[in-house]
Amino acid sequence: MSWDWSNVDAFMPRFWDGVLVTLQALAGGALIAFVLGLVWAVALRAPQAWIRWPVAVFTEFIRNTPLLVQLFFLFYVVPSWGPSMSPLVTGIVGLGLHYSTYTSEVYRAGIEGVPVGQWEAATALSLPKTRTWSAVILPQAVRRVVPALGNYVIVMLKESPQLAAIGALEMLGEARGFSNETFTFEAISVVGIAFIVIAYPASVLLRVLERRLVR
Repeated sequence: MSWDWSNVDAFMPRFWDGVLVTLQALAGGALIAFVLGLVWAVALRAPQAWIRWPVAVFTEFIRNTPLLVQLFFLFYVVPSWGPSMSPLVTGIVGLGLHYSTYTSEVYRAGIEGVPVGQWEAATALSLPKTRTWSAVILPQAVRRVVPALGNYVIVMLKESPQLAAIGALEMLGEARGFSNETFTFEAISVVGIAFIVIAYPASVLLRVLERRLVR
């Protein structure tokens, strides 16, 4: 089976539309995952059980159910209780919520990796808890976990094709639609190459960043 460049040229406008949706979902989902993950990690260390237990149950539930099921729930069930969201917004929220439960574990490891002496020094200086977290603990913890957080961005990129199930046509969704209409394979191949072109340099950059941060 030969490669037909005319099929590639015809697909490119839809490909770039898919790239835009993919990048929007990735950026929005990563932002939610990073912010909420930190919130969950800090909440799980709260002294109050009424804060810890609901967060622990929620994060375990989300972590142990499939992303696709959560996307369907957000898109088809949640609107019956309140305002509906567009497919793209649903995808962003779904990715962000799902991976916030994983980034919370990354943050937890970073927080636990801060030397005990740092906590003791903050206590000796009578720093308020908010000041201890914002000025002493979190800057050290986040610095340690940046490479691991970056790995989840790559994972979210590879999971983005699931958004097509709710109508958010990212790269692969556009390629599948084009291929079904034209009975050709070039669009799928272009998307496969695009994922490699995006993911591999990002993984190399993360390894370089990790080496610099652990010095």
